[in-house]
Amino acid sequence: MLADGFHEIPRGKVAMVVTTLEMRTKMDIRPVTPPAGWELVRHTAPAVKWYRDLFRAVGQDWLWYGRSIISDATLSEIIHDPKVHIYTLQKDGVDGGLLELDFREAGQCELAYFGLAPALIGSGAGRFLMNNAIELAWAQAITRFHLHTCTIDSPQALPFYRRSGFVPVSQKFELADDPRIAHGYDRGLAPHIPIFDP
Repeated sequence: MLADGFHEIPRGKVAMVVTTLEMRTKMDIRPVTPPAGWELVRHTAPAVKWYRDLFRAVGQDWLWYGRSIISDATLSEIIHDPKVHIYTLQKDGVDGGLLELDFREAGQCELAYFGLAPALIGSGAGRFLMNNAIELAWAQAITRFHLHTCTIDSPQALPFYRRSGFVPVSQKFELADDPRIAHGYDRGLAPHIPIFDP
């Protein structure tokens, strides 16, 4: 730490503040309809390549990297676990949104991943997807529904989660390899986050 309270970020890294939010009781939701032609579809034991492609399509603009850097075997173990429920918004066989609910911890559900492909942003699909997330999570025997978001995600994410009934409970600082440098992501992605080559 520098004398003025700042921390020097090593080159090749991205830094973020990660906020944990939780919902301890089911929130009332205002019903909304999905965008025309789109429907919620559950995928049981999906193919690893299909999942990675969807993960990148939904999250690459925000530098989602967590599921891109683990091995196929590790990813397969997660997404094939019967306590991990994966849904997409789908139209004419095309997937445009990702909802992943993780029930592996007893009595809890983590909103592990939640996002839309760029074409669906602003269409009302996010509210439709969140309504379903809340209904599906609380249909199980849980006492806590929780998630993490961070400062390199969409600036709309944290306010959206709070409007949905999640309450911030803690924050942490995370330092990670910039996926545009370390993992072959397009260097034009996330222009709001500067690249500092080593």
